Amino acid sequence: MEIANRVFVVTGGGNGMGRQVALSLVRRGARVALADLSQEGLDETVRLAAAGDRVSAHVLNVTDRAEVERFPEAVASAHGAVDAVVNIAGTIHRFVPFTELTIDEEERIMNVNFWGTVNMCRAFLPLLTARPEAALVNMSSLAALIPFAGQTFYGASKGAVKQFSEGLYAELLGTSVSVITLFPGNISTSLAANSGVEMIDPKGQKVRSTTPEEAGRIIVDGIARNSFRVLVGADAKMLERLTRVSARRTTALVASRMKSVL
Repeated sequence: MEIANRVFVVTGGGNGMGRQVALSLVRRGARVALADLSQEGLDETVRLAAAGDRVSAHVLNVTDRAEVERFPEAVASAHGAVDAVVNIAGTIHRFVPFTELTIDEEERIMNVNFWGTVNMCRAFLPLLTARPEAALVNMSSLAALIPFAGQTFYGASKGAVKQFSEGLYAELLGTSVSVITLFPGNISTSLAANSGVEMIDPKGQKVRSTTPEEAGRIIVDGIARNSFRVLVGADAKMLERLTRVSARRTTALVASRMKSVL
């Protein structure tokens, strides 16, 4: 997909990967409508972009269906059209076994990660299908391909996003809309802190990570290529390859490294 002069919506645009995706899009000549819960975060992304009216900021709760249903009109008012939606907003839960999570924690994870993505897709697909070329980009996770003990319900929410997103890809084949699913590994963002979760390195070892800046570049490259899946980070690529060789052994390997977390 051509990036320059196209209008992109980016959720989670007030920090981390969402911010870096937005900045990478702006550098390539796109117009961007940022969405995030944090006005302060949005203001900082706008400042960093320094792109005038090519960037608009919108406080949005992706779990509020009524808010999301009104959002396309706000984007169209600011930019005249919508060519792509990049769903980055997400959250994780405490690093504990599934049975120690509360119902409230489980519902929050599913509401943000899965239903937030569904809400955005439902609201914007009518606009995207009307465009001569468009893209829908959804954030899944390496945890949707390989289970991580202590983040089981998070992985389940991202597995739901994977199946939903790739199902949309199948439904939209032959249309003007490309559907791209993202699978980041460990990214050095403030996701844990923003989710109210303490990040723990398995066995006290430093975990290989990808910077948000590099992740943003990889994601935008994947959008430009109309990729089917975008694996973000060397860890994501390595573990995805290993699981295709032996899913059982790879699961056991990752589980052994996560034991100290639990």
